[in-house]
Amino acid sequence: MSHPLHGVAPLPSLGVIRAQGEDAAKFLHGQLTQDFALLGPDEARLAAFCTAKGRMLASFVGFRRAADDILLVCSRDVLPATLKRLAMFVLRAKAKLSDASAEFALYGIAGESSAAAPWTLAREGDAVRIQLYPADGQARSLWVGPAAAPAPAGPALDPALWQWSEVRGGIATVTAAIVEAFVPQMLNYESVGGVNFKKGCYPGQEVVARSQFRGTLKRRAFVAHCDAELAAGQEVFQAAEAEQPAGLVAQAAPAPGGGWDAIVSLQLAAAEAGDLHVQRAGGPALQLLPLPYPLLADV
Repeated sequence: MSHPLHGVAPLPSLGVIRAQGEDAAKFLHGQLTQDFALLGPDEARLAAFCTAKGRMLASFVGFRRAADDILLVCSRDVLPATLKRLAMFVLRAKAKLSDASAEFALYGIAGESSAAAPWTLAREGDAVRIQLYPADGQARSLWVGPAAAPAPAGPALDPALWQWSEVRGGIATVTAAIVEAFVPQMLNYESVGGVNFKKGCYPGQEVVARSQFRGTLKRRAFVAHCDAELAAGQEVFQAAEAEQPAGLVAQAAPAPGGGWDAIVSLQLAAAEAGDLHVQRAGGPALQLLPLPYPLLADV
Protein backbone atom coordinates (compact mmCIF):
# COMPACT_ATOMS: atom_id res chain seq x y z
CA MET A 1 0.00 0.00 0.00
CA SER A 2 1.35 3.43 -0.91
CA HIS A 3 1.92 5.91 1.89
CA PRO A 4 -0.87 8.52 2.28
CA LEU A 5 1.75 11.27 2.64
CA HIS A 6 2.41 12.08 -0.98
CA GLY A 7 1.57 15.29 -2.81
CA VAL A 8 1.28 19.05 -2.48
CA ALA A 9 -0.97 20.89 -0.01
CA PRO A 10 -1.68 24.64 0.27
CA LEU A 11 -0.95 25.98 3.78
CA PRO A 12 -3.47 28.76 4.49
CA SER A 13 -2.91 28.48 8.26
CA LEU A 14 0.60 29.93 7.85
CA GLY A 15 1.58 33.56 7.28
CA VAL A 16 4.77 35.48 6.59
CA ILE A 17 6.51 38.27 8.50
CA ARG A 18 9.04 40.12 6.37
CA ALA A 19 12.08 41.92 7.81
CA GLN A 20 13.80 44.25 5.36
CA GLY A 21 16.75 46.61 5.75
CA GLU A 22 20.49 46.51 6.37
CA ASP A 23 19.96 45.62 10.06
CA ALA A 24 17.25 42.98 9.45
CA ALA A 25 19.45 39.95 10.23
CA LYS A 26 21.15 41.65 13.17
CA PHE A 27 17.78 42.71 14.59
CA LEU A 28 16.26 39.21 14.35
CA HIS A 29 19.47 37.73 15.76
CA GLY A 30 18.87 39.78 18.92
CA GLN A 31 15.24 38.70 19.28
CA LEU A 32 15.04 35.01 18.36
CA THR A 33 16.48 31.75 19.73
CA GLN A 34 18.50 31.03 16.58
CA ASP A 35 21.45 32.61 14.84
CA PHE A 36 20.30 34.91 12.03
CA ALA A 37 23.57 36.86 11.75
CA LEU A 38 25.32 33.87 10.15
CA LEU A 39 22.29 32.67 8.18
CA GLY A 40 23.60 31.47 4.80
CA PRO A 41 21.66 31.72 1.52
CA ASP A 42 21.16 27.94 1.30
CA GLU A 43 19.82 27.35 4.81
CA ALA A 44 16.74 28.09 6.88
CA ARG A 45 16.35 28.32 10.63
CA LEU A 46 13.77 27.03 13.07
CA ALA A 47 13.47 29.68 15.79
CA ALA A 48 11.27 30.85 18.64
CA PHE A 49 10.34 34.32 19.87
CA CYS A 50 10.06 34.25 23.67
CA THR A 51 8.94 36.42 26.56
CA ALA A 52 11.48 37.60 29.14
CA LYS A 53 10.52 34.45 31.09
CA GLY A 54 11.54 32.23 28.17
CA ARG A 55 7.97 31.32 27.16
CA MET A 56 7.31 30.93 23.44
CA LEU A 57 5.10 33.57 21.81
CA ALA A 58 5.68 32.30 18.27
CA SER A 59 7.80 29.87 16.28
CA PHE A 60 9.25 30.50 12.83
CA VAL A 61 10.95 28.94 9.88
CA GLY A 62 13.14 31.84 8.71
CA PHE A 63 15.37 32.33 5.67
CA ARG A 64 16.94 35.04 3.54
CA ARG A 65 15.39 36.06 0.24
CA ALA A 66 18.26 38.50 -0.23
CA ALA A 67 21.01 39.93 1.97
CA ASP A 68 18.69 42.51 3.52
CA ASP A 69 15.37 40.65 3.15
CA ILE A 70 14.39 37.88 5.59
CA LEU A 71 11.10 35.99 5.70
CA LEU A 72 9.69 34.37 8.85
CA VAL A 73 6.95 31.79 8.30
CA CYS A 74 4.66 31.38 11.33
CA SER A 75 1.13 30.43 12.31
CA ARG A 76 -1.26 33.06 10.95
CA ASP A 77 -3.26 33.18 14.19
CA VAL A 78 -0.29 34.52 16.17
CA LEU A 79 1.12 36.72 13.40
CA PRO A 80 -0.55 40.10 14.18
CA ALA A 81 0.37 40.04 17.89
CA THR A 82 3.88 38.75 17.12
CA LEU A 83 4.50 41.42 14.49
CA LYS A 84 3.28 44.14 16.84
CA ARG A 85 5.51 42.93 19.67
CA LEU A 86 8.60 42.44 17.48
CA ALA A 87 8.11 45.92 15.98
CA MET A 88 8.29 47.44 19.50
CA PHE A 89 11.94 46.35 19.69
CA VAL A 90 13.09 47.76 16.33
CA LEU A 91 13.80 51.24 17.77
CA ARG A 92 16.79 52.64 15.85
CA ALA A 93 17.64 49.49 13.91
CA LYS A 94 17.48 49.86 10.14
CA ALA A 95 14.85 47.18 9.77
CA LYS A 96 11.26 47.37 8.60
CA LEU A 97 8.82 44.63 9.61
CA SER A 98 5.61 43.88 7.74
CA ASP A 99 2.90 41.25 7.31
CA ALA A 100 3.79 39.89 3.87
CA SER A 101 1.34 36.97 3.94
CA ALA A 102 -0.56 38.26 0.88
CA GLU A 103 2.67 38.49 -1.14
CA PHE A 104 3.61 34.82 -0.83
CA ALA A 105 2.11 31.39 -1.45
CA LEU A 106 3.03 28.53 0.89
CA TYR A 107 2.76 24.83 0.13
CA GLY A 108 3.75 21.64 1.91
CA ILE A 109 5.30 18.95 -0.29
CA ALA A 110 5.38 15.37 1.01
CA GLY A 111 6.81 12.13 -0.28
CA GLU A 112 9.42 13.35 -2.74
CA SER A 113 12.64 11.73 -1.63
CA SER A 114 15.52 14.03 -0.79
CA ALA A 115 18.98 13.50 0.60
CA ALA A 116 19.03 17.09 1.89
CA ALA A 117 19.35 17.64 5.64
CA PRO A 118 16.55 19.40 7.52
CA TRP A 119 16.57 23.21 7.25
CA THR A 120 18.58 23.22 4.02
CA LEU A 121 17.15 25.46 1.34
CA ALA A 122 17.03 25.05 -2.44
CA ARG A 123 16.14 27.98 -4.69
CA GLU A 124 13.71 27.35 -7.56
CA GLY A 125 13.52 30.61 -9.52
CA ASP A 126 11.81 33.15 -7.24
CA ALA A 127 10.65 30.37 -4.91
CA VAL A 128 12.49 28.45 -2.22
CA ARG A 129 12.07 24.94 -0.95
CA ILE A 130 13.06 24.20 2.64
CA GLN A 131 13.70 20.64 3.74
CA LEU A 132 11.71 19.79 6.88
CA TYR A 133 12.04 16.86 9.25
CA PRO A 134 10.49 13.73 7.70
CA ALA A 135 7.29 12.15 8.99
CA ASP A 136 6.90 8.37 9.05
CA GLY A 137 9.99 8.13 6.83
CA GLN A 138 8.43 10.38 4.19
CA ALA A 139 10.50 13.39 3.09
CA ARG A 140 8.74 16.75 3.51
CA SER A 141 9.49 20.29 2.44
CA LEU A 142 8.04 23.78 2.73
CA TRP A 143 7.69 25.71 -0.53
CA VAL A 144 7.52 29.52 -0.37
CA GLY A 145 7.07 31.51 -3.56
CA PRO A 146 5.52 34.72 -4.87
CA ALA A 147 1.72 34.71 -4.61
CA ALA A 148 1.35 34.85 -8.40
CA ALA A 149 3.77 31.97 -9.08
CA PRO A 150 2.34 28.63 -10.22
CA ALA A 151 1.98 26.06 -7.44
CA PRO A 152 4.68 23.38 -7.23
CA ALA A 153 3.93 20.36 -9.41
CA GLY A 154 2.52 17.21 -7.87
CA PRO A 155 -0.72 15.45 -6.93
CA ALA A 156 -3.02 17.32 -4.54
CA LEU A 157 -2.55 16.37 -0.91
CA ASP A 158 -5.40 16.87 1.56
CA PRO A 159 -4.31 19.71 3.90
CA ALA A 160 -5.53 17.59 6.85
CA LEU A 161 -2.95 14.94 5.89
CA TRP A 162 -0.26 17.62 5.81
CA GLN A 163 -1.30 18.71 9.33
CA TRP A 164 -1.01 15.09 10.40
CA SER A 165 2.50 14.93 8.88
CA GLU A 166 3.45 18.00 10.95
CA VAL A 167 2.38 16.13 14.09
CA ARG A 168 4.19 12.95 13.06
CA GLY A 169 7.32 15.00 12.36
CA GLY A 170 7.28 15.86 16.06
CA ILE A 171 8.00 19.60 15.78
CA ALA A 172 5.14 21.75 17.06
CA THR A 173 4.30 25.14 15.59
CA VAL A 174 3.23 27.72 18.18
CA THR A 175 -0.43 28.64 17.63
CA ALA A 176 -2.77 30.92 19.62
CA ALA A 177 -3.92 28.00 21.81
CA ILE A 178 -0.42 27.49 23.29
CA VAL A 179 1.09 31.00 23.37
CA GLU A 180 3.28 31.36 26.49
CA ALA A 181 2.70 27.71 27.50
CA PHE A 182 6.22 26.42 26.80
CA VAL A 183 9.92 27.11 27.11
CA PRO A 184 11.53 25.92 23.81
CA GLN A 185 12.96 22.72 25.32
CA MET A 186 9.46 21.63 26.43
CA LEU A 187 8.83 21.22 22.68
CA ASN A 188 12.30 19.71 22.02
CA TYR A 189 13.38 22.76 20.01
CA GLU A 190 17.01 22.42 21.13
CA SER A 191 17.09 18.90 19.61
CA VAL A 192 15.77 19.89 16.16
CA GLY A 193 17.82 23.00 15.41
CA GLY A 194 15.55 25.59 17.05
CA VAL A 195 17.90 26.96 19.73
CA ASN A 196 21.49 28.14 19.43
CA PHE A 197 23.23 28.15 22.82
CA LYS A 198 26.35 29.92 21.54
CA LYS A 199 24.66 33.09 20.33
CA GLY A 200 24.25 36.24 22.39
CA CYS A 201 21.27 37.66 24.19
CA TYR A 202 17.62 37.51 23.18
CA PRO A 203 14.47 37.85 25.31
CA GLY A 204 14.21 34.85 27.65
CA GLN A 205 17.74 33.63 26.90
CA GLU A 206 18.78 33.19 30.53
CA VAL A 207 15.79 31.01 31.31
CA VAL A 208 16.28 28.92 28.16
CA ALA A 209 20.01 28.46 28.84
CA ARG A 210 19.49 27.66 32.50
CA SER A 211 16.91 24.99 31.79
CA GLN A 212 19.36 23.37 29.38
CA PHE A 213 22.63 23.41 31.28
CA ARG A 214 21.63 22.45 34.79
CA GLY A 215 19.88 19.21 33.94
CA THR A 216 16.58 20.76 34.97
CA LEU A 217 14.55 19.68 31.95
CA LYS A 218 11.44 18.18 33.51
CA ARG A 219 9.18 18.34 30.44
CA ARG A 220 9.62 17.09 26.91
CA ALA A 221 7.51 16.76 23.80
CA PHE A 222 6.23 13.35 22.73
CA VAL A 223 4.12 12.09 19.84
CA ALA A 224 0.93 10.40 21.03
CA HIS A 225 -2.24 8.75 19.74
CA CYS A 226 -5.80 8.88 21.09
CA ASP A 227 -9.08 7.41 19.88
CA ALA A 228 -10.88 10.65 20.82
CA GLU A 229 -10.53 14.04 19.16
CA LEU A 230 -7.57 16.10 20.40
CA ALA A 231 -6.90 19.82 20.25
CA ALA A 232 -4.01 22.12 21.11
CA GLY A 233 -4.32 23.45 24.65
CA GLN A 234 -6.01 20.38 26.15
CA GLU A 235 -4.54 19.21 29.45
CA VAL A 236 -3.08 15.73 29.90
CA PHE A 237 -3.35 13.83 33.20
CA GLN A 238 -1.52 10.86 34.63
CA ALA A 239 -4.06 8.52 36.28
CA ALA A 240 -2.44 8.59 39.76
CA GLU A 241 -2.37 12.41 39.85
CA ALA A 242 -5.96 13.41 39.23
CA GLU A 243 -5.60 16.93 40.65
CA GLN A 244 -2.61 18.21 38.68
CA PRO A 245 -2.25 18.11 34.88
CA ALA A 246 0.98 16.43 33.79
CA GLY A 247 1.16 18.08 30.39
CA LEU A 248 -0.51 19.84 27.51
CA VAL A 249 -1.43 19.02 23.92
CA ALA A 250 0.68 21.29 21.69
CA GLN A 251 -0.64 20.29 18.26
CA ALA A 252 -3.10 17.68 16.99
CA ALA A 253 -4.51 16.26 13.76
CA PRO A 254 -6.82 13.43 12.72
CA ALA A 255 -4.88 10.26 11.84
CA PRO A 256 -5.68 8.67 8.47
CA GLY A 257 -6.07 5.27 10.15
CA GLY A 258 -8.61 6.61 12.67
CA GLY A 259 -8.34 8.49 15.95
CA TRP A 260 -6.07 11.49 16.47
CA ASP A 261 -2.33 12.00 16.74
CA ALA A 262 -0.77 14.82 18.73
CA ILE A 263 2.43 16.38 19.96
CA VAL A 264 2.11 16.54 23.74
CA SER A 265 4.49 18.22 26.16
CA LEU A 266 4.71 16.09 29.30
CA GLN A 267 6.48 15.88 32.62
CA LEU A 268 9.10 13.18 32.15
CA ALA A 269 7.93 11.37 35.30
CA ALA A 270 4.39 11.14 33.91
CA ALA A 271 5.63 9.92 30.53
CA GLU A 272 7.57 7.17 32.28
CA ALA A 273 4.61 6.25 34.53
CA GLY A 274 2.22 5.96 31.57
CA ASP A 275 -1.55 5.63 32.07
CA LEU A 276 -2.11 9.04 30.47
CA HIS A 277 -5.48 10.61 29.76
CA VAL A 278 -6.78 13.73 28.05
CA GLN A 279 -8.74 16.46 29.88
CA ARG A 280 -9.13 14.52 33.15
CA ALA A 281 -7.59 11.53 34.92
CA GLY A 282 -10.41 9.26 33.68
CA GLY A 283 -10.59 10.83 30.21
CA PRO A 284 -9.74 9.26 26.87
CA ALA A 285 -6.49 7.26 27.02
CA LEU A 286 -3.36 8.62 25.38
CA GLN A 287 -0.73 6.26 23.99
CA LEU A 288 2.83 7.54 23.49
CA LEU A 289 4.55 6.74 20.21
CA PRO A 290 8.30 6.78 19.48
CA LEU A 291 9.78 10.20 18.80
CA PRO A 292 10.90 10.56 15.19
CA TYR A 293 14.28 12.11 16.13
CA PRO A 294 16.82 11.65 18.94
CA LEU A 295 16.80 14.09 21.86
CA LEU A 296 19.98 15.93 22.70
CA ALA A 297 21.18 15.06 26.19
CA ASP A 298 21.31 17.88 28.73
CA VAL A 299 24.58 19.67 28.10
